[in-house]
Amino acid sequence: MPLSAPARTEHLVRGPVRRTERALAPDLARGSMLLFIALANAAVFTFASQPGAEPSPHGWERPFNLAMFVFVHARAFPMFAVMFGYGLVQLARRQEAAGASPASARAVLLRRNGWLLAFGLAHAALLNFGDFLGAYGIVGVLVTLLILRRGERVQRVVLWLWSLSAVYAAALAALAGYRAAQSGPGAATVPEGAVDSLSAPDYATSVADRLAEWPVHTLTVLPILVIVWLGAWAARQRVLEEPARHRRLLLGTAVAGLGVAFAGGVPLGLVSAGYAHVDEATAESFTRLYEVSGQFAGPGYVALFGLLALRLTRTRTAGEQPRAVRAVAALGQRSLSGYLCQSLAWVLLLSPFALALGERTGEPTLAAALSAVLVWLATVAGADALGRRSLPGPAEKLLRRLTYGRR
Repeated sequence: MPLSAPARTEHLVRGPVRRTERALAPDLARGSMLLFIALANAAVFTFASQPGAEPSPHGWERPFNLAMFVFVHARAFPMFAVMFGYGLVQLARRQEAAGASPASARAVLLRRNGWLLAFGLAHAALLNFGDFLGAYGIVGVLVTLLILRRGERVQRVVLWLWSLSAVYAAALAALAGYRAAQSGPGAATVPEGAVDSLSAPDYATSVADRLAEWPVHTLTVLPILVIVWLGAWAARQRVLEEPARHRRLLLGTAVAGLGVAFAGGVPLGLVSAGYAHVDEATAESFTRLYEVSGQFAGPGYVALFGLLALRLTRTRTAGEQPRAVRAVAALGQRSLSGYLCQSLAWVLLLSPFALALGERTGEPTLAAALSAVLVWLATVAGADALGRRSLPGPAEKLLRRLTYGRR
């Protein structure tokens, strides 16, 4: 089923999106949420484990740990998965609107996702085992081949899948509550997985470790297919391009999605902060609830930024937005470059064979938090400078060249 119905030409291919075609909500969402990605990844690098948190917090570290588990950990990346699915439909729609045949549009999507997989391998080998680009590439190929051009009846299957996920999350919450009520006080901590590449004594060893870790990590995050699919469904409805028409949907999704995600992160956050003391079985239940509920933050955060963009654009056009809004949106337009710059910064600032700020300062949580904020602000400033000159980010420029050729 075509996404649009122009006159089609077999080999015509449209180039990348133009500035005048961009909606504020997606760019603002990606640019803003890169701060949460920075906070999450800086913590993982600092503590050399997932999800990454001070195991014995004191003072301000305790509410900080709680906030990270409620708002950030396992809650930031699902938003990017939703936006990735949204972007797949937008890309295909632009190709067909320009007259490209379905086969040509599909070829562009497959080529772009194939290169994303290659980007992911390079990113993981050189910088960050926790790469998501490779998983996006694989999922993008699957969505392009199996889902993107299917009819509305098939597209609605994803809504049923999310309904089942909500029931599952409710069951996990009930089980966690029951175990907490039945068990006595304990000394369980947040289950964490050590990451060898993050504690490697030198860069060469870290590369070898990452090459072994990346395939396993990528396989574990492939279930984001369901989150990406939801983004594709939302794009077919033009939810973010026409937020005024979908205001009730956005409001309901923001309240329900973020409500589930935040509430589901509270129990494990309380354990991480040292406010709750439970046994191992209860901690495991809290962990499963935290993981499953986190996916609902994806559509929840997207909807929240859709509402924010609607409020901003009601009174001002894109060029008249406050400078801070335009700068963050500029980063959103260059989110791939911003993401890769962050990984480079963590290697330099937080690795044990580099500056190792967490260890040297003796304040790992503070070092991680300040590094995250400062690196994010630096990428905002850099993207803003590029935006004022109408230049793409370096990673976007390379990906476009590989996908479209010289255009």
